Amino acid sequence: MKTIRDLDINNKKVIIRCDFNVPMKEGKITDDTRIVAALETINYCLEKNAKVILLSHLGRVKEEADLAKNDLAPVADRLSQLLKKDVLFSEKTRGPELEATIDSMQGGDVLLVQNTRYEDLDGKKESSNDEELGSYWASLGEVFINDAFGTIHRAHASNCGIAAHLPSAPGFLIERELKALSELDNPEHPFVVILGGAKVADKIGVIENLVKKADKILIGGGMAFTFLKAQGKEIGKSLLDEENIDFCKKVLSEHPDKIILPIDVAITNEYTNDEEYRVKNIDEITSNEMGLDIGNKTLELFENALSTAKIVVWNGPLGVYEFTKYKKNTDELLKYIVDNNIKTILGGGDIVAAATAAGYKEKVYHASTGGGATLEYLEGKTLPGIESLK
Repeated sequence: MKTIRDLDINNKKVIIRCDFNVPMKEGKITDDTRIVAALETINYCLEKNAKVILLSHLGRVKEEADLAKNDLAPVADRLSQLLKKDVLFSEKTRGPELEATIDSMQGGDVLLVQNTRYEDLDGKKESSNDEELGSYWASLGEVFINDAFGTIHRAHASNCGIAAHLPSAPGFLIERELKALSELDNPEHPFVVILGGAKVADKIGVIENLVKKADKILIGGGMAFTFLKAQGKEIGKSLLDEENIDFCKKVLSEHPDKIILPIDVAITNEYTNDEEYRVKNIDEITSNEMGLDIGNKTLELFENALSTAKIVVWNGPLGVYEFTKYKKNTDELLKYIVDNNIKTILGGGDIVAAATAAGYKEKVYHASTGGGATLEYLEGKTLPGIESLK
């Protein structure tokens, strides 16, 4: 697969698919991490005097009411500040107005086009990879760079559709993501996986794929209780993914030495941050209690399993991280990994947010910007956005 360095982009009209799907509150960006992540590729193209045309989605657009709250105009303003230059903004996703703006661009100009999912109002043209729409967007440029790792697991008109018509390559962000994640294809050993989050259902594919490669899989978060239930433990009112108890039984019976489950948990009677918690051994949970974080003995057990690890991948927090009382041991395990310089890939979404909040994101080997995309890579699935660049 070619890289951005292999394409002739000098003085060309370069379309870059970015991931500006940033959190917004009352029309203001609350976290610009994804915008900052796109700057390397944008600046590289500007150094080549390219006319840079940026495409991105923001949120989901299902009805007219979704348009205003998913307007990309605030992203254009933030980009202007970060690039220290005016960024043009097109309110239109197609048509004479957009085409005239592009025709008037000079080398070194940057244009951000309105949310690609505005096109979903008319028959989901973006999300269904409408051939005519992909062809139209491709006609606006001469070269295509896909740098939106967060959407490479989706075949959309703004990634696969455009790539079908133009010389194409990944940008620096996708290149970094694939380089780091590819280390898990044939990992060094011991290879340890840490899985947290709520439901087993969300991680079935990951478990099935990685249990064949991993030396140990440490399971925390809400999903641990379904595994504990599969062992016949009393889990009280703890989160349970009842439909997947049999899956957990199967994994535990086939890989008894690989799966490590909590041996103690922080428990309470109510799903709240207000009530005091107790730490109990797993066998002491009663029917009216729920576990909301791993306990200190489990933390020590997990640290011991990580002590010789050569590479680690971690997806999902170990407790109810949005409650301050139940984020402690996720933070403690992050600290252990950083303090012991263990090569760790954080698998997107909530665990990256947790590492950012705790000040560890820049200290791990790689923090993936993808949520669903990273999970599907870990499941061993084919990613359409990558295949389209080959």
